[in-house]
Amino acid sequence: MAGEIIKVLLVEDNPGDVLLLQEFLKDVTAAVVELIPVEQLDEALSYLTHESFDVMLLDLSLPDSQGLETFIKAHNQAKSTPIIVLTGINDETLALKAMQEGAQDYLVKGQVTGDLLVRSMRYAIERQRIEDALRQSEERFRVALKNSPIFVFNQDQELRYTWVYNAAFGFKAEEMLGKRDSELIPLESAHHLTALKLGVLVTGVGTRDEVSITTAQGTRYYDLTVEPLRNESQQVIGITCACIDISERQAALQQRKLADETIREQAALLDIATDAILVRDLENKILFWNKGAENLYGWTVAEAKGKNASELLYDDEPPPEVAAALLTVIGKGKWEGEFTKVTKTGKEILVSSRWSLVCDEQGKPKSILTVDTDITEKKRLEAQLFRAQRLESIGTLASGIAHDLNNILTPILAGAQLLPLKFPDADERTQHLLEILEINAKRGADLVKQVLSFARGVEGKRINLQIRHLIVEVSKVLKETLPKSIQVSTDIPQDLWIVSGDSTQIHQVLMNLCVNARDAMPNGGSLSISAKNLFIDENYARMNLEAKVGPYVVITVSDTGVGILQENLDRIFEPFFTTKEVGQGTGLGLSTVIGIIKSHGGFVNVYSDINVGTRFQVYLPAVDGLETHSIDESKVLSAHGEMILIVDDESAIQEITKTSLETHNYKTIVAGDGIEAIAVYAKHMDQVSVVLMDLMLPSLDGVTAIRTLKKINPKVKIIATSGLISSNKLEALASTGVTTFLPKPYTINDLLLTLQKVMS
Repeated sequence: MAGEIIKVLLVEDNPGDVLLLQEFLKDVTAAVVELIPVEQLDEALSYLTHESFDVMLLDLSLPDSQGLETFIKAHNQAKSTPIIVLTGINDETLALKAMQEGAQDYLVKGQVTGDLLVRSMRYAIERQRIEDALRQSEERFRVALKNSPIFVFNQDQELRYTWVYNAAFGFKAEEMLGKRDSELIPLESAHHLTALKLGVLVTGVGTRDEVSITTAQGTRYYDLTVEPLRNESQQVIGITCACIDISERQAALQQRKLADETIREQAALLDIATDAILVRDLENKILFWNKGAENLYGWTVAEAKGKNASELLYDDEPPPEVAAALLTVIGKGKWEGEFTKVTKTGKEILVSSRWSLVCDEQGKPKSILTVDTDITEKKRLEAQLFRAQRLESIGTLASGIAHDLNNILTPILAGAQLLPLKFPDADERTQHLLEILEINAKRGADLVKQVLSFARGVEGKRINLQIRHLIVEVSKVLKETLPKSIQVSTDIPQDLWIVSGDSTQIHQVLMNLCVNARDAMPNGGSLSISAKNLFIDENYARMNLEAKVGPYVVITVSDTGVGILQENLDRIFEPFFTTKEVGQGTGLGLSTVIGIIKSHGGFVNVYSDINVGTRFQVYLPAVDGLETHSIDESKVLSAHGEMILIVDDESAIQEITKTSLETHNYKTIVAGDGIEAIAVYAKHMDQVSVVLMDLMLPSLDGVTAIRTLKKINPKVKIIATSGLISSNKLEALASTGVTTFLPKPYTINDLLLTLQKVMS
């Protein structure tokens, strides 16, 4: 009460008592007391009609009213004003009766002190406030119950209804009073209710449960709270219950439960999906992010949800196609296309993206459902397949031309080598012209060989090779011949695996790659050659059409040159494709590389960045075994009149081969096709030492002719020759048992050494 003004109505007819109380109240320092004394009850009641007081001090013995009636009149006039009864020593019984009727306290005259008066006043005021609040609360509770669906009722120890507020279980209150549950509802429902209520009666501990009550109107669900009802001695004399019908809520909960289960099932299906599924609002904020999106992009749900999709999935600004896609999906409801996006680690991936517009109940757009499928590997494999198909088509075209060129170059080359032998006394100028003829014929033959190496691979002498020795040899040559501005370095492990290959061809591959690297660094740079062991597993093999599971030796040639434009990377292995100026390259260097490596069962990968450099990786299958050391080439030995059957449909080749062999002490007979060859061989079988058989013959092809000759004489020695031979032809040739093949165009030395090998 500190600082408050306490308004006190004193009803007392004894001036001495009034004076004494006034003196006591003057000493109150915690509050300002405004005291209004009156001598009669009527005067006090008059004040109470138009003024309010914090407390009333009431003497029960007044001139116009005596005894308990005095208090009752005053209390009825001002129920909200706390009354302290003033009584004499002999009237305490009367004061107690007044307390029972609602007085807040009483004081005995002659025993009152200032402190006692103040405490009593404070107590009375506080108690009145509590009673007023309780009364207001009860009123609010009564009004609330009246307008609420809550049923409140009491039951005695026999569980008979003794009081019911609001109807319960479909009955009126008067229908329930004095009855048990078993008399109102079916036994099954009644037994459950009775067990619940008996538990509270026995234990004295309240409970709450959801119960179902089945009546003629159907089954209803209730939220029931049961508390023990106690007397003044705290003995349980019954129960008090509050009950609310939750049938509609229960039905809604059941529907919600089914809906939640459906949502969980759908969410589980979305998480099982390998595609990235996300939902964005129209401000591009991510609302949903499934497991597939986590796996594809690397961002967790917590990291992605609420973020701007463009900030997460693009390095910088999204491409303009994104804005166009947004307009399309809003206008048409869906969109499909491809985007390059980035993962959390910064890796670029290509995705096939499908967008669907999601609308609200009013049909207004509210979000966009996106399904992204990673097609990076698919596109890369498609590019590999398209490139392989393109190279195969180019190879088929080139090989057809090469076949005709070989038939043209064979007699030219043989003639250029034969003429100096026929005319040893020719003048110097003529000999020089013959040298020029031979050199250019060889250049033409080499050019055709490079085209064929791309078209059908390269056959060579395969031995077990240690690539380390070749790299060391090539690096020495490079350090001596390349400009000083180019730094050459190597990195080769000592335990490098063995490969099966032709050392000359692998040497050519390394030189071709290194020459290209040199040309890419006109202002100098670094050229690095390294090798390593690598086991290719099934996963890698699935990502590269040309790779097979197994051990490989990987040779890497790297430079820090100008790099290769992206649009040129798919064409660099095509014959005659070059970015160099006219006269600076034939465009056959890399096509030769790919032809040689493919014929060795390997493949080539290339990576390049503009103004950063280029890296070629050559993969060669590794083999078991030890390195095979090279053997010195055989020298040409003089013939002793052995007869050679020359089978070729080109008369120029027949003539030049016949002349060349006869010049070196061989005898020859000639056939123009397979049928003639069989007839000639059958006639001269005893004299013929070796058959030189072209495989591309009219009437009867070379392979069929060889099989026939083998039937005539299983021991016949045959050298197969051709300017072009397919893999199918090679397989067919191998099935005949012929293992010696001499590709056109060939030099006289090649022919003589091959004959020498076959006859040995």
